[in-house]
Amino acid sequence: MTDNKHQTVLVTGGSGFIAQHCIIQLLHAGYGVRTTVRSPGREPEVRAMLKNGGIPSDEGLSFFAADLLSDAGWPEAVAGCNYVLHVASPFPPNTPKNEEELILPAREGALRVLKTARDAGVQRVVLTSSFAAVGYGHEIASQNFTEESWTDLNGKNITPYIKSKTLAERAAWDFIQHEGGALELSVINPVAVFGPVLGPDTSTSIQIVRRLVDGSVPGCPRLAVNIVDVRDVADLHLRAMIHPAAKGERFLASAGPGMWMQEIAILLKERLGEDAKRVPTRMVPDWMVKLISMFDSSVAQIAPDLGRYANAVNEKAKRILNWQPRSREEAVIATAESLVQLRALPKSK
Repeated sequence: MTDNKHQTVLVTGGSGFIAQHCIIQLLHAGYGVRTTVRSPGREPEVRAMLKNGGIPSDEGLSFFAADLLSDAGWPEAVAGCNYVLHVASPFPPNTPKNEEELILPAREGALRVLKTARDAGVQRVVLTSSFAAVGYGHEIASQNFTEESWTDLNGKNITPYIKSKTLAERAAWDFIQHEGGALELSVINPVAVFGPVLGPDTSTSIQIVRRLVDGSVPGCPRLAVNIVDVRDVADLHLRAMIHPAAKGERFLASAGPGMWMQEIAILLKERLGEDAKRVPTRMVPDWMVKLISMFDSSVAQIAPDLGRYANAVNEKAKRILNWQPRSREEAVIATAESLVQLRALPKSK
């Protein structure tokens, strides 16, 4: 274990999927760690999830109550911290009726954390953005995207989530340029985050595997998914936090070329044995998915991506930060095995 005991890191949104794995890796690396939750009552739940990840419940981790839409609690949480990993951001499985439900906490929350970190003398904030801020709103159906790419909010099929992540990241870079002072910023843009599930709070991407293994989908939409393991996303956060060359940079977190949903289903069939007996491998035609999307808002979120193959290039993170992600296949299987192990799969309807 590296001797980082005199370095303190705040991880926002401690109940979240990525945040949990960031906390685990920070504690293993010897850092003093704090985390925020919206309600103090969530602390036992978060500690239980961390225990599933190999962290004893009595590990030296401090909790602070703070909400992205309120100033209360943030100065206390940030005071004395060397770094902040701002991971907290809403990502609901269904599209909200009012897009401001996502945009406000994402944008205002990012600015609130940055301002508090600047005023507290924090060295660097690592912001968890998303591929949603990189590769959407473009007409080309098949395209490679790098850190130079930005989502075009004037393009087609921009969902509230895509809009919220793009506006939040844009606002963060603008703040650093004009008001950041000595504060440094690095940004991580993950694609669909898979990997070991520690409890009920996961990424929305996990629902792809959950619903396949549960058999609650009739087949595989013509959907391509860029995949990254949550453990590698956390590792990239830690690398971006301390590497001098990460200052002022954004990094795409992707394990490689995307996988079609049918490929994921076939992989699960091959590797999970009896636990994959309900996994459907037949292709569902686009018209059927669009029909279902009229009645299922979670399906409506993916309908615009049918047939679209957007590749997130990970060369920059590998070259600058020596980042070496796990394979897409390992991330998928780790997801499924953890869901089965935790008995987190709902009963098939």
